[in-house]
Amino acid sequence: MYVVIRKFNKMRELDEVARRAEAGVGPLLREAPGLKAYYICDGGHGVGFSVTVFESRAAAATEASAKALIWIKENLGDLYEGQPEVTSGDVLAFVTSSAH
Repeated sequence: MYVVIRKFNKMRELDEVARRAEAGVGPLLREAPGLKAYYICDGGHGVGFSVTVFESRAAAATEASAKALIWIKENLGDLYEGQPEVTSGDVLAFVTSSAH
């Protein structure tokens, strides 16, 4: 698996960001082959971040992922300042709950 984390500093109205992203970028990412999960998180103190999990690095580099980035800039740009800090890499360990 491959993970991409985008951290946005100076983000305003995180509830509105989450609502817009779920409705707008969610459908775009669902088109991405290899998408495992997409999370929008509140880091507190004006920090918002997203975590996107793909089956592989190649899956992360699809046209749907590129469209999602464009959508974020065009539709959420009024709610954050600056550029996001991006961290990405291969998953080296994976643990899930044994309780189902």
